[in-house]
Amino acid sequence: MNEQRIEKSKAAIEAADHIPAEKKAELLESIAKLKPAIAKVSPTHKEDAQTIARLLEASTHEATRKEKRAGALKKVLDELKESIEKFEASHPKLVELVGEYSTRLANMGL
Repeated sequence: MNEQRIEKSKAAIEAADHIPAEKKAELLESIAKLKPAIAKVSPTHKEDAQTIARLLEASTHEATRKEKRAGALKKVLDELKESIEKFEASHPKLVELVGEYSTRLANMGL
Protein backbone atom coordinates (compact mmCIF):
# COMPACT_ATOMS: atom_id res chain seq x y z
CA MET A 1 0.00 0.00 0.00
CA ASN A 2 2.75 2.47 0.94
CA GLU A 3 4.66 1.70 -2.22
CA GLN A 4 1.54 2.32 -4.33
CA ARG A 5 1.04 5.73 -2.71
CA ILE A 6 4.66 6.64 -3.32
CA GLU A 7 4.38 5.55 -6.95
CA LYS A 8 1.22 7.67 -7.31
CA SER A 9 3.15 10.64 -5.93
CA LYS A 10 5.96 10.08 -8.41
CA ALA A 11 3.49 9.78 -11.28
CA ALA A 12 1.71 13.00 -10.26
CA ILE A 13 5.02 14.88 -10.21
CA GLU A 14 6.07 13.49 -13.57
CA ALA A 15 2.70 14.35 -15.14
CA ALA A 16 2.58 17.93 -13.83
CA ASP A 17 3.50 19.83 -16.98
CA HIS A 18 3.33 23.18 -15.19
CA ILE A 19 6.25 22.29 -12.89
CA PRO A 20 9.72 23.06 -14.27
CA ALA A 21 11.94 20.03 -14.93
CA GLU A 22 14.47 21.09 -12.28
CA LYS A 23 11.82 21.23 -9.57
CA LYS A 24 10.38 17.89 -10.68
CA ALA A 25 13.83 16.34 -10.40
CA GLU A 26 14.25 17.69 -6.85
CA LEU A 27 10.87 16.32 -5.78
CA LEU A 28 11.49 12.95 -7.40
CA GLU A 29 14.86 12.74 -5.68
CA SER A 30 13.19 13.41 -2.33
CA ILE A 31 10.53 10.78 -3.01
CA ALA A 32 13.24 8.26 -3.95
CA LYS A 33 14.94 8.85 -0.59
CA LEU A 34 11.67 8.61 1.33
CA LYS A 35 10.62 5.27 -0.11
CA PRO A 36 13.22 3.16 1.76
CA ALA A 37 12.91 5.30 4.90
CA ILE A 38 9.17 4.59 5.08
CA ALA A 39 9.76 0.92 4.31
CA LYS A 40 12.20 0.75 7.24
CA VAL A 41 9.57 2.07 9.67
CA SER A 42 6.72 -0.01 8.27
CA PRO A 43 7.45 -3.39 9.94
CA THR A 44 7.25 -1.95 13.45
CA HIS A 45 4.93 1.02 12.87
CA LYS A 46 2.68 -0.10 10.03
CA GLU A 47 -0.19 2.33 10.63
CA ASP A 48 2.17 5.27 11.07
CA ALA A 49 4.00 4.38 7.87
CA GLN A 50 0.67 4.19 6.05
CA THR A 51 -0.32 7.60 7.40
CA ILE A 52 2.99 9.12 6.32
CA ALA A 53 2.66 7.62 2.83
CA ARG A 54 -0.95 8.81 2.58
CA LEU A 55 0.01 12.34 3.61
CA LEU A 56 2.94 12.36 1.18
CA GLU A 57 0.52 11.43 -1.57
CA ALA A 58 -1.96 14.09 -0.47
CA SER A 59 0.70 16.79 -0.27
CA THR A 60 2.01 15.86 -3.71
CA HIS A 61 -1.53 15.96 -5.07
CA GLU A 62 -2.10 19.45 -3.65
CA ALA A 63 1.27 20.73 -4.85
CA THR A 64 0.79 19.45 -8.39
CA ARG A 65 -2.76 20.73 -8.87
CA LYS A 66 -3.07 23.35 -11.58
CA GLU A 67 -5.88 25.06 -9.69
CA LYS A 68 -4.71 25.64 -6.14
CA ARG A 69 -7.01 25.51 -3.14
CA ALA A 70 -6.25 28.16 -0.56
CA GLY A 71 -4.44 26.70 2.42
CA ALA A 72 -4.82 23.07 1.32
CA LEU A 73 -1.11 22.39 0.85
CA LYS A 74 -0.17 24.05 4.14
CA LYS A 75 -2.82 22.03 5.96
CA VAL A 76 -1.62 18.67 4.64
CA LEU A 77 2.04 19.59 5.24
CA ASP A 78 1.18 20.47 8.84
CA GLU A 79 -0.54 17.07 9.23
CA LEU A 80 2.51 15.39 7.74
CA LYS A 81 4.80 17.16 10.19
CA GLU A 82 2.61 16.05 13.09
CA SER A 83 2.62 12.45 11.86
CA ILE A 84 6.42 12.18 12.02
CA GLU A 85 7.10 14.04 15.27
CA LYS A 86 7.14 10.88 17.36
CA PHE A 87 9.91 9.45 15.17
CA GLU A 88 12.43 12.20 15.92
CA ALA A 89 14.41 10.02 18.35
CA SER A 90 13.96 6.58 16.79
CA HIS A 91 14.06 7.44 13.06
CA PRO A 92 15.73 10.84 12.66
CA LYS A 93 16.54 10.20 8.98
CA LEU A 94 12.85 9.73 8.17
CA VAL A 95 12.03 12.97 9.96
CA GLU A 96 14.82 14.75 8.09
CA LEU A 97 13.70 13.44 4.69
CA VAL A 98 10.03 14.28 5.26
CA GLY A 99 11.07 17.75 6.41
CA GLU A 100 13.21 18.20 3.29
CA TYR A 101 10.35 17.13 1.04
CA SER A 102 7.84 19.36 2.81
CA THR A 103 10.17 22.34 2.60
CA ARG A 104 10.71 21.78 -1.11
CA LEU A 105 6.97 21.69 -1.72
CA ALA A 106 6.32 24.74 0.42
CA ASN A 107 9.17 26.80 -1.08
CA MET A 108 8.46 26.05 -4.70
CA GLY A 109 5.60 28.47 -4.90
CA LEU A 110 3.57 25.92 -6.78
